[in-house]
Amino acid sequence: MEKMKFFFDKEGDILDISLGEPEEAISREIGDDIIIRMNAQNEIVGVTVLNFEKSKMKEDLPLFAKFSLIQ
Repeated sequence: MEKMKFFFDKEGDILDISLGEPEEAISREIGDDIIIRMNAQNEIVGVTVLNFEKSKMKEDLPLFAKFSLIQ
């Protein structure tokens, strides 16, 4: 299962979400200040949100992920 990694650059006001280990990807802007990264298999491997604090995420960001409970 892929681990989600979150990084917030407070100075740049950028939220970066990565799925799994870094890999080669193509970036594509899908909305105002929202960029997705897709690998060669057209799977989303990351999301970047620019101006995150300023925008307070006024748009819904549809992300689907598998989660499991660790006991």
